[in-house]
Amino acid sequence: MTDALSAAAEPNRRRILQLLATGPLTVSEIASDFTVTRSAISQHLLVLADAGLVDAEKLGRQRIYRVLPSGLRRLQAEIDRFWTDELDQLVADAHTLRSTT
Repeated sequence: MTDALSAAAEPNRRRILQLLATGPLTVSEIASDFTVTRSAISQHLLVLADAGLVDAEKLGRQRIYRVLPSGLRRLQAEIDRFWTDELDQLVADAHTLRSTT
């Protein structure tokens, strides 16, 4: 099983999650927002499904994909464990450096 943070780290997969956050979509509907092939989108969806972030319902010849709230909660928990006070300090230092240059 792919971990949710790794799966969501890829930009195309993050965009897919954003699209699915608006509601269930077919692969074709998702692919219409990308310049990559429908096959590539299907591969990204498989990674997201393996990570437990999306699931699919077969409806005739199509699969309807949707975000799994439980997967997003796990992803948020992983981000929360990763994001420490040290990272907050790093961000603050970066803002300070940017404002002095």
